[in-house]
Amino acid sequence: MRYQPLPADLYKKNRHKFMAQMKPNSIAVFNSNDIYPISADSTLPFAQHRDIFYLTGVDQEESILLLFPDAKDPKNREILFLKETNDHIKVWEGEKLTKEKATELTGIENVHWLQDFEALLKKLAFQAERIYINTNEHYRAATEVETREDRFIKKAKKMFPGHKFERSNPILQRLRSVKEPEEIAQIQKACNITEAGFRRILDKVQPGLKEYELEAEFAHEFLRQGSKGFAYTPIIASGPNANVLHYIQNDAEIKDGDLILMDVGAEYGNWASDMTRCVPANGKFSPRQKEVYEAVLRVKDAAAKMLKPGVIWADYQDKVGRIMEKELIKLGLLTEEDIKNENPEWPAYKKYFMHGTSHHMGLDTHDYGILEEPMQAGMVFTVEPGIYIPEEGIGVRIEDDYVIQEEGEPVNLMKSIPITVEEIEALMAK
Repeated sequence: MRYQPLPADLYKKNRHKFMAQMKPNSIAVFNSNDIYPISADSTLPFAQHRDIFYLTGVDQEESILLLFPDAKDPKNREILFLKETNDHIKVWEGEKLTKEKATELTGIENVHWLQDFEALLKKLAFQAERIYINTNEHYRAATEVETREDRFIKKAKKMFPGHKFERSNPILQRLRSVKEPEEIAQIQKACNITEAGFRRILDKVQPGLKEYELEAEFAHEFLRQGSKGFAYTPIIASGPNANVLHYIQNDAEIKDGDLILMDVGAEYGNWASDMTRCVPANGKFSPRQKEVYEAVLRVKDAAAKMLKPGVIWADYQDKVGRIMEKELIKLGLLTEEDIKNENPEWPAYKKYFMHGTSHHMGLDTHDYGILEEPMQAGMVFTVEPGIYIPEEGIGVRIEDDYVIQEEGEPVNLMKSIPITVEEIEALMAK
């Protein structure tokens, strides 16, 4: 394993928080992800479903967690099911979790092999009134592939038509959005690895490189530092490519005079980081590039100060937009008349800053969290304003990750990553 597993006490705490929110006499079931096929015998690398990982720390395929806090037999209140390993699997795939190792990792005493799941589920379900199923209700979700969780839900509804079904996701949305100190420490490690990657590329950037060569330098450093790699598909966008918000081709040649937008983040132990920086291909910002960059930086710094308990995301976004308006006027991109005559449904600033300023971050890059509910201490948010000027071939976005505090300003987990024009130019000059 590339990362040091967190203590089982964290996962015990997470399970107890979840079970405390369940209705009486209920069972909840959580499934791992599948290993997804490509074609022939090729598969994608396994990536664990974040919910079962949050509740157990298990990072292995074909795993199931069953929670039944009101079970008559105390040993059945938490049950973990694993794929039974054998000598053949050990030779071809390596070590898998034994029952003993699983208990040590998760704190769950009752561990069964997967073949016992259906019989035990039937036995326990008929002692319960409700079954919690885990649907994907993230506001950005757009899934077309049927998951292991989806297949279980279909089967459960056929097996237990007389039961009431409840949704796990609303509980998880709230629990996962507020991080425990151990989780924040993992995110900090991911941010530190991202910093190492950024510092690595600063003395390698030059005109004539392909964007993917910088991507490769990030990947090299991330893997070298014990990360499995990028927390999300990286964006290395030079010149006009920076005006494509989700540009991921990363195959253009970097030209002299280009500004390079790099939206990258390492993962560590399945926790994400999310950083954006812009650097000049030739090591020196042009006067206009510097002007736009520093405008975005001022908006980022002002926005970060607003991240406090009780703030509603929509109100926060509106205030950030008003700060951005003033910067866009200074840059000569908007006029007071534009703002006076704007469509309230699409404010004038959105011509140059069309995306949200912040999103939750944690086990998922766009992590769980209900945006309509007030921000809380312990939530981790990105702050990532941008200005995109296609007619000038300039796109600038700057992004750091912040932890909301009970009082005072949020903690910037990326505070040591170079960010000012002067810092970046000085490091590139070396």
